Amino acid sequence: MPCLLVLASSLGGGNRKSLRIACISSIVKSAKRTRHHVHTIAESVTAPLGCTHAAFIFVMTMYTQLYNRLSFGWNTVKIDMSAARRDPPPVVPFGLAAFAATLFALGLALGTTIAVGMLFFIQIKIILRNKTSIESWIEEKAKDRIHYYQLDEVFVFPYDMGSKWKNFKQVFTWSGVPEGDGLEWPIRQGCHQYSLTIEQLKQKADKRVRSVRYKVIEDYSGACCPLNRGVRTFFTSPCTEEPRIQLQKGEFILATRGLRYWLYGDKILDDSFIEGTSRVRGWFPRNCVEKCPCDGESDPAPEGEKKNR
Repeated sequence: MPCLLVLASSLGGGNRKSLRIACISSIVKSAKRTRHHVHTIAESVTAPLGCTHAAFIFVMTMYTQLYNRLSFGWNTVKIDMSAARRDPPPVVPFGLAAFAATLFALGLALGTTIAVGMLFFIQIKIILRNKTSIESWIEEKAKDRIHYYQLDEVFVFPYDMGSKWKNFKQVFTWSGVPEGDGLEWPIRQGCHQYSLTIEQLKQKADKRVRSVRYKVIEDYSGACCPLNRGVRTFFTSPCTEEPRIQLQKGEFILATRGLRYWLYGDKILDDSFIEGTSRVRGWFPRNCVEKCPCDGESDPAPEGEKKNR
C-alpha cells in the first residue's frame, strides 16, 4: 500500500528542519515528491497498455487456432489439436501445450493490467491531492484532536495548494524534475515549512496525555492469534504488520489506542531492563490486563479506542 512518510527532525543552531522522505518498497512509491515519480507514473501507464496489447494478441491467436481445428457433426462439436484444417499448415505449431501456455500468459497479462492500472489511479489520486497516505492519516488525527478538545483552530495541510491543477503541475514539469529540493517544498499561503511537524508534535503530546495505564494480570506469549485468550480474541486479532508483545504478570503498560478485544501500547520499563532497548510496544489482548486503580474512570479513553467504539 502506499509507503510511509518519514519525518526526520534535526536541531542545529536552534532551527528545526523537517525532511519529507519517501521510502521505496518494491515498485510502489506513495510519496509523490521524488525525482523518479514521473518515471513511475510513465511505467504505470505503459505497462497496462503493453499488457492489453499482448492480451489482444493472445485472444486472437487462440480464437483463430481453435477455429481452424473445429469440426462439426450432427450432434457434436470436436476440436482436434493435432493438426489444423489448413493448406498449407501453419508455420507455428499450436498444440495442447501451446494452448495452455497461451492461456496462462493471457491470465498474467490481464492480472498485470488490473494491478498496475490500480497503481496508476492511486498515484494520480495522490498527485492531485498532493498528500501521501500517512499525511492523510496525520490530517485526520489533527481534525480529531481539534474536535476532541473543542479547540478554536483549523488545521490546513501545508502542501496542498488548494487546486488539483496546481498540485499536478508540481510533479509534471517541462524539465521532468518535480518542484522542491528535498528539504523545502512549495507550501500553501498561510502555512510554513514546519506546519506538519508542529502538528505531529502536538499529536505526540496529546497521545501521552490520553494514554491509560494498565497492569498485566495474566501472561501472554506474544502469539498473533492466541488460542487460550478466548474465541473472540482469536478471531479479532488486528490485521496489521505491527508486532505483538510478550507480557508477564505484574508488568505495566501504557495503552495509547485499541480495539474491542485488543490494545496497543508501550511497556513501562525499569532500570534493570537490558540497555539499548528504548521502547517495547505492540498489540496485546485486552483480557490480559486491567486498568490501574490510580487511573480513574474519568480519564480519557485511548485515542484509537475512542474511534473504534
